[in-house]
Amino acid sequence: MAIGIQMKLNSKLFLRDPQDTKLGRNIIKHSILLFNEIGFEQFTFKKLAEKMSSTEASIYRYFENKHLLLIYLINWYWEWVNFQIEMNTMNIQEPERRLNIIIKTIVNASRENPAIDYVNEEILHKIVIAEGSKAYHTKQVDDENKEGFFLNYKRLAEKIYKVIQEINPEFPYPRTVSSSLLEMASNHIYFAQHLPRLTDIKVKEENYDEVTEMLQFFAEKLLGK
Repeated sequence: MAIGIQMKLNSKLFLRDPQDTKLGRNIIKHSILLFNEIGFEQFTFKKLAEKMSSTEASIYRYFENKHLLLIYLINWYWEWVNFQIEMNTMNIQEPERRLNIIIKTIVNASRENPAIDYVNEEILHKIVIAEGSKAYHTKQVDDENKEGFFLNYKRLAEKIYKVIQEINPEFPYPRTVSSSLLEMASNHIYFAQHLPRLTDIKVKEENYDEVTEMLQFFAEKLLGK
């Protein structure tokens, strides 16, 4: 059974928010499946239209191009992680414990699914891991940053940064650790699955426990706790 959670995303990413209509939610659902199936490079609106038994014109009413659609999906996921963190750390006072919960949530948010029927968080997580960097490793990143395209990611990093400052106000690189934890979570899952000689952790049957333990170890050592 679906529940009524709607992510707040930058309106400049879309022409019409796909969360608001049945067709739009269908675009989200099938674009996640298709990005995962064939990757960003091979993805086209023509293929997406065929997959969802619709027309290219209907998709262009929501998104100008596949790059903006990818950024939309990546932001949707990070806002979902943010939502999960808010739920999981509610009434947790100790910053060290909050950080451990945040790390665990970052790694495992795809499993904590409240049945939003048009988003498969597990598959979307795979897209974040495999394609996420393509959202901002582009020539137009500075212009898109000025438009606020990456605010959902920044808000999540800011949340982690503030907890790090609570733990150790004298630590000189809190923002660096915050963004590094986010990037390491995706990179080392990807390495474990595809380039295993680049990491010490193993991922078996979507079990990410070693990733969580690694990130918690780094955080504890760096922050002197």
